[in-house]
Amino acid sequence: MSKWAYSTDGFDRIVHRIDGVETVTYAIGQGEPLVYFHGGGTFHGFEWVRPLAGEFRVFCPYHPNFGESGDAELGGMGDYVAHYEMLFPALGLDTFHLCGASMGGHMAARYAAANPLDVEKLALVSPAGLKSDRASIPDFSKVAPQDIPAMFVADPAWVAPFWPADPSPEWAALRARESAAAFASREDLSLTDRALREGLKGFDRPTLLLWGENDRIVPLGYVPEWEAVLPHAELEIIPGGSHLLLDEFPAAVEALRSFLKG
Repeated sequence: MSKWAYSTDGFDRIVHRIDGVETVTYAIGQGEPLVYFHGGGTFHGFEWVRPLAGEFRVFCPYHPNFGESGDAELGGMGDYVAHYEMLFPALGLDTFHLCGASMGGHMAARYAAANPLDVEKLALVSPAGLKSDRASIPDFSKVAPQDIPAMFVADPAWVAPFWPADPSPEWAALRARESAAAFASREDLSLTDRALREGLKGFDRPTLLLWGENDRIVPLGYVPEWEAVLPHAELEIIPGGSHLLLDEFPAAVEALRSFLKG
C-alpha cells in the first residue's frame, strides 16, 4: 500500500545515476515515446497518463530535488535541461513527444528550444516562464495556507486526498523539499522571458498550447504571450479547467492524445 494517495501500480520504475544524481523515472505503456515534465509538485502522482498507455510509452521522470529523485545542486532551467540531455540517451530516447505542465511547461519549452531535433511534437500545459501585462502568477506568501489547495483545482474535494488538511510528516517534508526546489529553480523573469522568446524563434515542431479556462495559477492572460512566441501553435482551452488540468479533466488528456495522434 502506497503512503501517498496515488498509485504506481503498472508503471516500471527506472533508476539512473546522472552526473552523480540518482534519477527515478516511471514509465508505462507501449507505442510512441512521450516524455512528461511535471510541475512544481508531485503530490498528485502520474495517474492521468494511464489512458494514454495503450498508444504511447509514457516516461515520467522526477526532476532532481523532486519526488523520488535525489538531491542536486542545480540552478536555473539551463541546469535542468542539461540534466535531461544526459538522461534521455540513458533511457534509450532519441526522438520523442514532449509535454510539460506549469514549471514543467517552462522546462519543456527550454528543452525544445535547445534541442529542437529531439522533439516530434511539443505540448505545453499552462506553461510558466513568460512575462505578461495581462496576468500574473499569485504571490503565495499572501495566501492563507488553508486556501492554497483550492486554487489549483475546480473541485476542492478532488484534491483533498492528495493535499490533506492534516498531512503526515512525510507529506509535509515532500512539499517543503519540492517548494524549495521550485523556488530555487526560478530565474529573473526578464531573463526567462528573453530566453524563451529568443530560443523558440523559428521553432517549427507541431505544438499544442493547452489551458484550463479557470486556471488561477497561470491564468489565461498568458496565452497571447505564448501565441506570439509560438505563432503556429494550436490552442485548446478546456471549459472550466483548472491548473491541475491533466489530472482533474479527462477532456484535457483527450485533447493531448488527439493532438499527438493527429
